[in-house]
Amino acid sequence: MRPDFFPPLSETVTTMVTQDMVATLGGQQIHPVLATARLIEWMEWAGRKLILPYLDDDEDAVGYQIDVVHLRPTLVGEEFSAVADLVRVDGNRIITNVTAQNSRGQIGKGTFVQVLLPKVQLQKMLTDLENSRQM
Repeated sequence: MRPDFFPPLSETVTTMVTQDMVATLGGQQIHPVLATARLIEWMEWAGRKLILPYLDDDEDAVGYQIDVVHLRPTLVGEEFSAVADLVRVDGNRIITNVTAQNSRGQIGKGTFVQVLLPKVQLQKMLTDLENSRQM
């Protein structure tokens, strides 16, 4: 990790809610609003985007923990933004606060933790997993 990776750092991603982002279960629409899973996906993307410029060539990071509260709905056709703010680096754990907002205010908040790993270690884990699935 580059030595200049320390707070305050922030990254924002913005998108518009589409029909394929609404809450569904078993292929059936539950509500015509942004699904919590999609909100979390965009919060994770903001966190990922935050670290990308600071990774060394031989390292990568994976999602480890997310704790999010989805506060209010966002309709199809509405824009929202997810923001990741670096809180601290604790060993190989990168801790960020994540928030999301639409034009009416905050729609979600929480924390997202990523684990920094050497690329070779991550690749070995993935290869071992794939090999165990083929047995």
